[in-house]
Amino acid sequence: MTDEFDETAWRRELEIQREQKDEFFAEHRQSPVPPEQREAFDGLDYFDPNPDYRAEATVTVHNDPEPVTMDTTAGTEVRYLRELTLTVEIRGEQHDLAAYRQEGDEQYFVPFRDKTTGQQTYEGGRYMEFESEGELEDGDEIVLDFNLAYSPFCAYSETFACPLPPEENWLDVAVEAGEKAP
Repeated sequence: MTDEFDETAWRRELEIQREQKDEFFAEHRQSPVPPEQREAFDGLDYFDPNPDYRAEATVTVHNDPEPVTMDTTAGTEVRYLRELTLTVEIRGEQHDLAAYRQEGDEQYFVPFRDKTTGQQTYEGGRYMEFESEGELEDGDEIVLDFNLAYSPFCAYSETFACPLPPEENWLDVAVEAGEKAP
């Protein structure tokens, strides 16, 4: 990686993002928190920021992406393309996570479950997203920051249908970073 990591700036940016999200959830008309619960909403619960969960991931590109059908919380299915495999070290062990996109999407979607799922974090798993600045190639390294992991909107309201992480993205390790269960 060429950029120097500034932990102080990273923490400050993470806190700002969390404050903005709390404000959106409490006040915005498109908040997933039901309107009758917004007045009592006092912010999301997060793990403390931890730079150890900000990890470099090695990219493997799938030149002919396979379609993957994910079940949703509403009992329907949604289709994505498995475009990348990200190899990342978490707590001293290597893990692979698939990154998906739907046709025409700019962002990569990384839904996952881990040993905190259903206990400290939302039972349906959590999500991360990222964009690449250019075309990714095999062996490229990107930063995957689990401190940005978030619960999908269906964690707050049944009116949303959220993709459930496929089994290939079930991690056999506790990822104590990002959002906790609502």
